[in-house]
Amino acid sequence: MSRTVNTVTGPVRPEDLGKTLVHEHFVFGYPGFHGDLTVAPYDRQRALEVGLDVARRVMACGVRTVVDATPSDCGRDPELLREISERTGLQIICSTGYYYEGEGAPAYFKFRRALGDAEEEIYEMFMREITEGIGGTGIRAGVIKLASSKGVITEYEQMFFRAAARAQRETGVPIITHTQEGTMGPEQAALLVGEGADPRRIMIGHMDGNTDIAYHLATLAHGVFIAFDRYGIQRFVGMPSDEARNALVTGLIALGYADRIMLSHDSVNFWLGRPVRWPPELADLLAAWHPTHLFDDVVPALVAAGVRLEVLDGIFTRNPARLFGAE
Repeated sequence: MSRTVNTVTGPVRPEDLGKTLVHEHFVFGYPGFHGDLTVAPYDRQRALEVGLDVARRVMACGVRTVVDATPSDCGRDPELLREISERTGLQIICSTGYYYEGEGAPAYFKFRRALGDAEEEIYEMFMREITEGIGGTGIRAGVIKLASSKGVITEYEQMFFRAAARAQRETGVPIITHTQEGTMGPEQAALLVGEGADPRRIMIGHMDGNTDIAYHLATLAHGVFIAFDRYGIQRFVGMPSDEARNALVTGLIALGYADRIMLSHDSVNFWLGRPVRWPPELADLLAAWHPTHLFDDVVPALVAAGVRLEVLDGIFTRNPARLFGAE
């Protein structure tokens, strides 16, 4: 297995990732937005302008790499990511994968499963996008994105988990996940490790949706990384306050898990389809949901709570490098 990382502009060493945001979205659309393109066509130029601005803003905070966690059924645009990377110097890692059943695109592979071996076809999709490139772009995926539903990993979702574990065994490409509303973190880890995936190359995402430390310890027991990667989303889609997140992070660090934690925002910089207009009360709750919030607000709060800057540096730099294979 290669010890290089697929970025949208080519391979780099994991040691060269630098400060990394492990779960963000330059563009994102819920499946179905394609059918609304007559009313809300894709303004790629505007998406590019927004993406360039975001890239420059995070780079000003010292970020060198962003993992774009957009799955293929939610409007992934690898060529847009490459142009943003080429014009700014930000390293961007593109995903292969599908979203969870309730909000993803389940009909296609359900139909394929009725005709034959959909799991084998999903594995083939992962492998081709990792080793050859996405479509005709030549851009190779650098992570596999998986997702599960609230309170269950459905039979549909399990096909993707099993295929991803197999592809990860053969390529070493990391797996990153979406958990829904603070559920299924331990179960995701158990399923992937049970299928032979390397826990050192697995990051269970959206763990900040659950404030029970026992849930986190049960997930960590499988040897995986965990991500508090929805900072800024507060009291919406099952997310707690940032203060509650910070308490969990500081507690887990005190217990010795600083080398297994990742931080990010899950920010959506450009929504595909019609513009999103948040109700005023929700807009207030989401005011801090932007891709520099960690550096503007969260890091100072964690330092004030007693977390040393060198520990946070390890969370943003050494942990992502290790996820991607650094020794």
